[in-house]
Parts: sequence; structure tokens; C-alpha cells
Amino acid sequence: MDSPERTLVIGCGALAHELLAVIRASGWPHLVVQCLPADLHNRPERITGAVRQKIRAARARGGFSRVFVAYGDCGTGGALDRMLAEEGVERIAGAHCYEFLAGSAIFERLADEEPGTFYVTDFLVRHFDRIVIRGLGIDRYPHLAAQYFGNYRRLVYLAQQPSDERIEAARAAARRLGLAFQLRDTGLAPLARALAFVNRETIQWAG
Repeated sequence: MDSPERTLVIGCGALAHELLAVIRASGWPHLVVQCLPADLHNRPERITGAVRQKIRAARARGGFSRVFVAYGDCGTGGALDRMLAEEGVERIAGAHCYEFLAGSAIFERLADEEPGTFYVTDFLVRHFDRIVIRGLGIDRYPHLAAQYFGNYRRLVYLAQQPSDERIEAARAAARRLGLAFQLRDTGLAPLARALAFVNRETIQWAG
């Protein structure tokens, strides 16, 4: 049987570890991951241009039969999808990484249960101070925490590979923001099923 042709997966840096873990566990060596900086989450107006640049650079270099994007809309207001339609590139299904890391059904249930939920992932737990506290300027202007998070009621940790240390760090993040804490152990199966779309496959996740 011929090997599948190489596909470039352009992903968010916040998903790099999880994307690579799924690809290794699923036996998809033909999927090659290139990630953009996770800090773009704080500047969503820059995401569309950065992804387009990656797509065009990959096509100019050659070597891939297909390009796929592992980004949600991520606050671009539909601009990312409009650009991808122009470029003829598909992306992973879901409005944001929280949806495809949790799975759509679970995420919808969490959102309905408490709309005022701030979600963190393994990546955001590891980099909470850099991305959230320093990235949003809360370290310099503590009063901004109330402005950014005043309408939130709880922090939900969507854990891909939880550990005692990460769970405690997520609890500490919730306390710092004055939010209730909830742990949801999602594992990597929802992301594996979402990424299987690249291969037009239905898989049984065994990772």
C-alpha cells in the first residue's frame, strides 16, 4: 500500500504538544506540524494574516500535497474562515480550541451550565502567568483583573494530561482571578477525532 502524501498542519502554538502527541499515537507520520506563536491568542486580529503567510510560504516551498489548519475562529470574527475559503484550505471543526479539546457535546454542556466560564488547557496552565497575567498587563495594573474577568464565575481546567502539579496550578489560577474551580479531564481523544478529519478517517483512539 502506498504511503499517504505529506500534509502540512498549521497549528496554534498552544496546541503543539497535543497535536504531536496525537500524531505519534495515531501513526500519522505523513502529518507535519508547524505552529504559530501561542501569544497570537491575545492579538486575534493578527491570526488570519499569519496563517495566510504560512500557507503561501508552504506552497512556495512545495513538498506537501495538502495544507490543513488546526485553528478555531479564535476571535477573528469569521476573517480566518473567509481567508481559508479564498485559499482553498480546510480547518479543524470548532469555534476554538476549547471546543475541539473537550469535544463539541461536552463543551456545549459546560457553556450552557455556566456561560461565565473561563477555560484553561494544559498549555494555559503551564503558561498562565506569561499569557494571562503578564500578557494582559495584570501584573502591572492589578485592577484590570476585575475588568477582564468581572463577568466570569468559574474557571474550568480542560485537562489533556493532568498531573497533581498542574491541577494545583489551575486551582491557584482560579483563586488569583477570584473564580470557582472545576476540573474536566478530557484526555486527547476529542482532539484525535477532530484531527482524523485530515485523513478522512474514523478512528478508535487508543492513546
